[in-house]
Amino acid sequence: MMWTSMALLGFVTLQRLAELVHSQRNTARLLARGANEVAPEHYPFMVALHATWLMGLWLLAPARPVAAFWFAVFAVAQIARLWVLATLKTRWTTRIIVLPGAPLVATGPYRYLDHPNYAIVAVEIAALPLAFGLPAYAIGFSVLNAMVLIIRLKAENRALATAP
Repeated sequence: MMWTSMALLGFVTLQRLAELVHSQRNTARLLARGANEVAPEHYPFMVALHATWLMGLWLLAPARPVAAFWFAVFAVAQIARLWVLATLKTRWTTRIIVLPGAPLVATGPYRYLDHPNYAIVAVEIAALPLAFGLPAYAIGFSVLNAMVLIIRLKAENRALATAP
């Protein structure tokens, strides 16, 4: 059982690290094309939240069994995450980057939700701890994530509404 937990945590850790590299590349390319970063002041809090969430899982979850239902919920969220990445392509970043003149993406999951990535992250932040039988952890980090997302969504919506 321990190897399953460790494999899942290893997968999530490698995934997040790869996404940070992907995001940094996309951010650099977008900025080189004349894009602007908006509201960077909340970004360190978002990074700290996600890093703490993952580090805490490494401390609490390695010896715990993985609940099949919550693992399935998490797995579906991973498929949705890939759909977002594939839809946004080089415009996907972990920061709020606005490329003047670029139309808003309205395909893929963006046909159904304005911010599908944030919905997916909310599911992940709850589902992974629940898969390890950590409901208080899931609730605590879901509340913290909601607090960060309120700030982020206001900033992002404002930036997208005023983008030329």
